[in-house]
Amino acid sequence: MTQHATIRPIAFVPGPQSEHGNAIRLAGGMLYASRFAVVLRRDGAVVERWLASPDTIAEVLGKLPDDCGAEAEAQWANLTLAHPPLTLGARTIRLDQPQVMGILNVTPDSFSDGGAHDSPDAARTHAAAMVEAGAAVIDVGGESTRPGTKALWEGDEIARVVPVIEVCAAMGAAVSIDTRKAAVMEAALEAGAHLVNDVSGLAHDPRSAEVVARAGVPVVLMHAPGAAGDDLHEGGDYENVVFEVFDALRDRRDAALAAGIAAGNILLDPGIGFGKTLAHNLALINALPLFHALGHPLMLGASRKRMIGALSNEAEVGARLGGSVALAMKGMDAGVQLLRVHDVPETVQARNVWRGLRDAALTDFSDLPG
Repeated sequence: MTQHATIRPIAFVPGPQSEHGNAIRLAGGMLYASRFAVVLRRDGAVVERWLASPDTIAEVLGKLPDDCGAEAEAQWANLTLAHPPLTLGARTIRLDQPQVMGILNVTPDSFSDGGAHDSPDAARTHAAAMVEAGAAVIDVGGESTRPGTKALWEGDEIARVVPVIEVCAAMGAAVSIDTRKAAVMEAALEAGAHLVNDVSGLAHDPRSAEVVARAGVPVVLMHAPGAAGDDLHEGGDYENVVFEVFDALRDRRDAALAAGIAAGNILLDPGIGFGKTLAHNLALINALPLFHALGHPLMLGASRKRMIGALSNEAEVGARLGGSVALAMKGMDAGVQLLRVHDVPETVQARNVWRGLRDAALTDFSDLPG
């Protein structure tokens, strides 16, 4: 019998003054949580659920079985953990507010923009435009991971991404390499990449964790049910998608730590759209605040994805801007630190307005007595 406790933030306020201080600053960001569900699971099934606030959490955690107490205490500490900035080359990326990662696909068959930025000149122009618009990181990918595509030979992937990474790094951009292959990671880091974004959570290539640990760079661990094989989308059967993805990310995080990757270099991504139905994706996005309990910055990649079309009269990929911004805003409201998007100017503008609203709320004491 295995037992796990999870602490899920379920109520949020503009600032701590709204609750007379009885709220926590979630993950060091601009979001405050005032109410929490403490869930006890036994062999994967939910058996108990309690509600708590910051002033009652100790009492509720005291009701947990002894073998869950330490885990729950660590999660409570993680929910209030302020993450230090990421240092990516010459750039410092603050994680006390949402940041935007611009997608730069150099693939002929990407689901959204395949073939649009294949040449170094086209890639440079697009990357410069995204940086100018406010992208904190440029994420370069050379292999399509849409359903049904075959794995690309690493030599071809290296040939696609290295020239683009070199031109992006030369312009002073913070660069991420989107790959699941150790050889591509090595070549990309040598070319000037500063961060590894692995859709397999370092499960696909047995050398990848060693490469990341040796380089000492940050890494995004994403959830995909078929991460260890060629088809990332295979095996997406869940009894409870939220808790199963939570547990899987915890396991990949623990494997990364065991491989020598520093805790401060790990970011987590629930993998929206990878081996998940519309219902799964919606459940995960609604549960995003829960994942702060793992103690690492979060990344959300929902831009232009199939779920937007499914909710919008089958809108084509190029007509999903509104849905993409809506999902990015939902991520901001959940305290997500990094938003991976195609449409950088629009998302940055939405982020700036969101941040202004948060700043105004934090300094608004007008309904409190003098």
